[in-house]
Amino acid sequence: SRFSNFRDIVLIDQRGTGKSANLECKTDERAVSLNEMIAMNRSRKRMLDCKDEIEKRPHGKLAFYTTTLAMQDADAVRAALGYDKINIAGASYGTRAALEYARLYPQRVRRVLIDGVAPPDMVLPSAPSADNQAALEGVLKACETTAACAKTYPNLRKDWRALVDAPERTVKALHPMTGREESVTLDRTAIVSLVRGPLYAPALAAGLPHAISEAAAGRWTSILGLATALGGASSGISWGMHFSVICSEDAPRIAQSKETPGADFGDGFAAMYQAVCAQWPRGEIAPAFYTVPSAQFPVLVLSGGADPVTPPRHGARVTTALGDKAQHIVVPEAGHGVIGIGCMTDIVFKFFDAKAEADAMKVDASCATSIPRPTAWNPAVGGGAK
Repeated sequence: SRFSNFRDIVLIDQRGTGKSANLECKTDERAVSLNEMIAMNRSRKRMLDCKDEIEKRPHGKLAFYTTTLAMQDADAVRAALGYDKINIAGASYGTRAALEYARLYPQRVRRVLIDGVAPPDMVLPSAPSADNQAALEGVLKACETTAACAKTYPNLRKDWRALVDAPERTVKALHPMTGREESVTLDRTAIVSLVRGPLYAPALAAGLPHAISEAAAGRWTSILGLATALGGASSGISWGMHFSVICSEDAPRIAQSKETPGADFGDGFAAMYQAVCAQWPRGEIAPAFYTVPSAQFPVLVLSGGADPVTPPRHGARVTTALGDKAQHIVVPEAGHGVIGIGCMTDIVFKFFDAKAEADAMKVDASCATSIPRPTAWNPAVGGGAK
């Protein structure tokens, strides 16, 4: 790539991930039942079992895996490699990490790119409920206002209401990892969890109208398959590190959160985190961690308008805090993460490559803002409902 032709690319296994004191749970995805994948109460038990196993490891002191400590590690890597100033790129949680590095070591930063912004003061278990709701509404509305989709799925919103408002039930579906038929118990919290994952990627969300209509007709395999399409029980996430961060930085602030839960998604997600974090060791967090100082270097802030977890409202707030050297680019129909979409790779390259700060702060992203939402899946034509 052009990046590797002109710059060193340094990837760091943040402590608790990869080969750096890994805190992954030892989970065989094929051994995890559909009930365990979906039910929040079973997720809670699985995570606490994971905690107990991790704490037996030599590096298992879970209070030592905060973002601040990890960014101190990152600066030690920078110093060891001999770089005076560095460019930083972070996506999703990586945006919080990037902002913390920039807060701690502003003199070491040349430029920062953050994609799908999770600010340090965002209460992660609470905020996504409203954002999930908005993203789902976007899918329903897009179908209702697109002639082909509205014709194919004329009862989509009614079907969704029938699913989410129904009492708890036990259904049968094929396990997406094994292909075996299993029984799975679904309550309201489980139902909304099935659509949360696909909302992250518009290409997957395009399958939701079909999956919702199938589920409303008693056929659950499609929606369960979509729900696990981004990963099974582990999803490649180092869950021990994930909970160490969330339980230290976010969970203590859930009670003070002013977020209004989404009408369908409610507070089940936050309740699960509260239950796990009540038994999870917590690291020390300085009050300054929750602040975003004005930037003394160019910052490119990226947001997807259809993102169900870090939508533009968070990016906009951080851009304001960063000040005049920050530019916020919103790709209206993109989901969680826009850096690899269409011409965004060219925009990112120009941002980092520009020699003058003024040029870096006025990159033209008009080529990305018109990227359309993928059309709804229609099995009758083998693709989008065109």
